[in-house]
Amino acid sequence: MSARLADVEWPRRTERLTLRRATADDLDAVFAIRSQPGVSEWLTTGADDRAVFDEHHASPERLAKTLVVEYDGEVVGDTMISLGNAWSQSEVKELAADAEAELGWVIAPAHQGKGFAREAIEEMLRVCFDGLGVRRVTAGCFAANEPSWRLMERLGMWREYAGRGDGLHRSGQWMDGYAYALDADTWRASRGRH
Repeated sequence: MSARLADVEWPRRTERLTLRRATADDLDAVFAIRSQPGVSEWLTTGADDRAVFDEHHASPERLAKTLVVEYDGEVVGDTMISLGNAWSQSEVKELAADAEAELGWVIAPAHQGKGFAREAIEEMLRVCFDGLGVRRVTAGCFAANEPSWRLMERLGMWREYAGRGDGLHRSGQWMDGYAYALDADTWRASRGRH
């Protein structure tokens, strides 16, 4: 069984960023990022109603899987790691517990185009594969969110699903979606690890 996210040593530092566990004190900064046009349109939970946002993002379940991304002490985004069980046959289901992680991320528009998302998610992959011991990492997006799926591809994730009109956008439009994945063996091989 893999370690829980709370058992990973935080904060994590990259060349330019600090990733740390989110707290309720981060709500103002996270809301300011997530409520911006061009950001909120792609998120699973909208950020147009502050009370609804606070209720969702301050919940213990949400805080337990959310990390904030800081650059020079400023919150410039947030990420999410959600652990889940891999599919398995019943005789080995305990070995599949917490074997998968789903990632999500948001970077403030003012800080996009600087490689922050890639740097943060590369660290999240290290957390998932080395720190949590997961077997597989997944992420998904609307197909129209090109910067998101291009990042997944740059990180070495493969597109394993392309759905036609499979996701209902809050605009009321059914949109195409993509699902990407990366397994531990592929990730380690790409870094010369065994």
